[in-house]
Amino acid sequence: MSQLLYRFHGIVVKGFGRGSKQLGIPTANLPESVVDQLPEGFPTGIYHGWANVGGGDVHKMVMSVGWNPFYNNTKKSMEVHIIHKFDEDFYGQDIRAVVLEYIRAERGFNSVDELITAIQSDISMATERLDQEQLAIYKHDPFLKQTTTNSYRGSNFPPES
Repeated sequence: MSQLLYRFHGIVVKGFGRGSKQLGIPTANLPESVVDQLPEGFPTGIYHGWANVGGGDVHKMVMSVGWNPFYNNTKKSMEVHIIHKFDEDFYGQDIRAVVLEYIRAERGFNSVDELITAIQSDISMATERLDQEQLAIYKHDPFLKQTTTNSYRGSNFPPES
């Protein structure tokens, strides 16, 4: 697992409709403009970190960046699963995230059940890792509470001791 620090935000858009319906794991999909702002060489795969929606509470998250080989997507996407139960959809709201670690490369699966098992494993691992002090401190990253619409990417947030 490799560490990094990447911040992004964008308006949640409708995706393929597979996360909730087919997988039972809802995702917040980011627009192409956010995907296009990824730094050159940003690896496709699965990540974890912290996120919020609409300036609300900050929660743990896992994120997929790439082409979702199981579904043979032709367009690169960013899909965030916030590890929290929401009562309703939040299309059109701003999602802010701090990405902290790369979990694994994206890959194909032989079945939907195999894909769900892998995602559940990613969620479990992320939940455990984000409880560790060196990652838990980023729950309080000031970027997550900003209300401006300016994009920001970078790594200038070491929390004050």
